[in-house]
Amino acid sequence: MTPLTLPADDGAFTPPTLEDMHLPAIFPWGEAEGFSKQMLLVLLSVVFIAWFFLAAARKGQLVPGKLQFAGEYLYGFVRNSIGKDIIGGKDFMKFVPLLFALFFFILLNNIYGAIPFFQLPTMSHVGSPYFLAALVYVIWIGVGLRKFGPKFIKLTIVPSGVPWFILPIVVPIEIISNFIVRPMTHSLRLFATMLAGHLVVALAGSGIAFLISQESVLLKGTSLLVLVGAIAMYMLEALIMVLQAYVFTLLTAIYIQGALHADAH
Repeated sequence: MTPLTLPADDGAFTPPTLEDMHLPAIFPWGEAEGFSKQMLLVLLSVVFIAWFFLAAARKGQLVPGKLQFAGEYLYGFVRNSIGKDIIGGKDFMKFVPLLFALFFFILLNNIYGAIPFFQLPTMSHVGSPYFLAALVYVIWIGVGLRKFGPKFIKLTIVPSGVPWFILPIVVPIEIISNFIVRPMTHSLRLFATMLAGHLVVALAGSGIAFLISQESVLLKGTSLLVLVGAIAMYMLEALIMVLQAYVFTLLTAIYIQGALHADAH
């Protein structure tokens, strides 16, 4: 759990900082390195996801029980609402495992931030979103190259129907947009929203601790208002956690669909 920032010795409020979001390593092996809580939660997320869906599929029945129904519903949501609807009925099945793994991996690692004791969305550490965005980047380019060969690069950076004399302006924009901005925004959108939400909740918690420590009864009472606002922000952050997992996976499907149909652009 992210520690609350207590009042400074002079009684002034000390807001939480980015350093407070990075907890000390559980098993340090250097001055600034070690096996951190974030690493532990990432590994646990793989175990939790694998256990849940294996348990849900273990006893397949014609009339599913609650666990089987939940597993089938969640799988069907990713399969149909993201994979089939975006990529299309012809090609989507081969990409369902990727979309399925991305969605639930990001979802659980985001939801950690709303679970007491865990209370750390691992995607608020930029390394994980960078890696996932880089993985998607390699996959969608690989999909395009596999289908169209080197021609895919031309299809991606040279829009059809654009007059030749405008191409010197359009082509650099397309290169920057598709090969630089796209992976950056794909990762930073997830990272920034998780970090910002976590900071807001930590700030509210620190504010409550500060107000309670004051001698004034009015300030102590004000902490209740801050608590109400913190609960509202907590619920909003929980909603954003789910939305960001959906958006990241949805964009992945859109990029893959674009690579499969680059000649139609």
